[in-house]
Amino acid sequence: MKEFMGELRVLLSYPKNSILLAVRLVLTYGFTQPAILKLNNIHETVTWFTELSIPFPSFVAYMVTGLESLGIILLILGLFTRHISLLLSMVMLGAIYFVHLPNGFSVLNNGVEIPLYYLTFFMILISFGAGRFSLDGLFFEKGDGYE
Repeated sequence: MKEFMGELRVLLSYPKNSILLAVRLVLTYGFTQPAILKLNNIHETVTWFTELSIPFPSFVAYMVTGLESLGIILLILGLFTRHISLLLSMVMLGAIYFVHLPNGFSVLNNGVEIPLYYLTFFMILISFGAGRFSLDGLFFEKGDGYE
């Protein structure tokens, strides 16, 4: 019975790894356009952050733009996935608080719905890592939480 359970666990891990890959790629797709817009219009981003009363708007604009850009690369590669997901989760919390919360929940009103989905996806990656189809899975041992 113990051997059967071990084989079953291996069999069930394959969809998990495919799903983790899909989550990483969907998040990458979702972050690409906003990151490029911020990168190409960083001065407008600083102005917008100032209008939103975000503390230290210049610093935060550059930091968010850098994290989103780096996040795209790291999520595609599946490298340091848990770390970048934690940092991007903080970006999503800031986006929810400063941008979307006053508009309610619905995506139709630019509410918290979409950033909340992103945050949920990041929580999945923080919990489970990048999966087998990643550089994390290639470089790090299973004992480090990367499968």
